[in-house]
Amino acid sequence: MRIHHIALYAENLEDMKSFYETYFGAISNALYHNPKTGLKTYFFKLGDGCKLEIMARPDVTRIDKGSPAAGYAHLALSAGGKAEVNCVTDRLRRDGYTVVSGPRVTGDGYYESCVLDPEGNPIEIVGDNNA
Repeated sequence: MRIHHIALYAENLEDMKSFYETYFGAISNALYHNPKTGLKTYFFKLGDGCKLEIMARPDVTRIDKGSPAAGYAHLALSAGGKAEVNCVTDRLRRDGYTVVSGPRVTGDGYYESCVLDPEGNPIEIVGDNNA
């Protein structure tokens, strides 16, 4: 078994679409819109595996992302090697995004950084050569 896709709700669907396309090379399908529910969604291809779905609905409420909570903690995207992790992280920092940590080697041997997407969701940028 493998993960087919990860989904997250967004407040600004188009900003999130642009972010994942620009910084992570995500390739989007056409916008899907269900007029009954108001759901709008994009599916993105990421590299050679998992897909990312970003969705918006008028009735979705924002959760407090300021402190850890039970449930999903972050999305980890592989950038390649150490140089690629550094490059993507530096680009995001220069463009004004919050870099929460790294790049660094973690206690369990991963080379990674953690950044926040436009809506405050943590994204780990990891190297392929990790444990």
